[in-house]
Amino acid sequence: MKLLSITIPCYNSEKYMRKCIESLLPGGEDVEILIVDDGSTDGTAAIADEYAEKYPSVVRVIHKENGGHGSAVNTGIENASGLYFKVVDSDDWVSDTAYREILDKLTQLTGGEEVLDMLIANYVYEKEGEKRKKVIRYHHVLPEDELFSWNDVHRFHKGQYILMHSVIFRTRLLKDCGLKLPEHTFYVDNLFVFEPLPFVKKMYYMDVNFYRYYIGRADQSVNEQVMIGRIDQQIKVNKIMVDYVVSKKQFLATHKKLRNYMLNYLDIITTVSSIMLIYSGTEENLEKKNELWKYIKQKDPMVFFRLRYGLLGSYTNLPGKGGRKISVEGYKLCQRFFKFN
Repeated sequence: MKLLSITIPCYNSEKYMRKCIESLLPGGEDVEILIVDDGSTDGTAAIADEYAEKYPSVVRVIHKENGGHGSAVNTGIENASGLYFKVVDSDDWVSDTAYREILDKLTQLTGGEEVLDMLIANYVYEKEGEKRKKVIRYHHVLPEDELFSWNDVHRFHKGQYILMHSVIFRTRLLKDCGLKLPEHTFYVDNLFVFEPLPFVKKMYYMDVNFYRYYIGRADQSVNEQVMIGRIDQQIKVNKIMVDYVVSKKQFLATHKKLRNYMLNYLDIITTVSSIMLIYSGTEENLEKKNELWKYIKQKDPMVFFRLRYGLLGSYTNLPGKGGRKISVEGYKLCQRFFKFN
């Protein structure tokens, strides 16, 4: 069994996938690199096959019909043979030093008395044109260099949430919890770091800058205009997250810190949905925003109250055209501060 399976979802990634793959090869025989070619129409498949031929004991290629990012991640989970599982998008890469430290730590923790479910590390925004790189770290929030549970977690700050870039899950946990990301849908990475959380018992945080998250391409899913064009998919993911929290209501009632984290993360996602709908400036999307909030209220009035009358919910529901303008300007201010998109 490999120590770590790393899935690289690839769709028409020929321009940048080599940098991603090369950054992962130093893991050597401890690592299984699963390149999932999601129905690409450019040179992606040939590049993937080239690496599989050159590194047959490390790189495996899976060619499949196009199903979207979630489908590619699902395929990676289904085919993973490693003890742990990581997703690295094809336009991102990892830091060599931190990579080796993480592999050493996973080796050290394997076979211990307590089972590690999720390892967390820092990630870096590699934003095009920005000289100073924004690092998302979790010190003062997560205990460092020790196994811990949700009861040991402190309060997360805004912009400090656990994203797909941050996490390595135990592979069996992902399979056992029944995670199945929707196909032909963007923004499912939010579900990937949300639905497994009630099954996570033991975590470990390493304060190392591991994942390099590239931002800058005009066609990226996090580009504002792209997000507005795909807003129905953002809303779909948002509603799935609402449904999931409601379905776990009884369990979360006895796990207060986990419940608070999941509701705060849902708050952020709902804020993003609301702001993008306002930002688009169309009456149709303003009605979609109202419908989203009605959906939350119908699903669970208590969840609705928590989201709607918190700071972010209040801010994204300011009345009238002037209120919507204030909401958008506030979003732009946060964007400059937190360096996202």
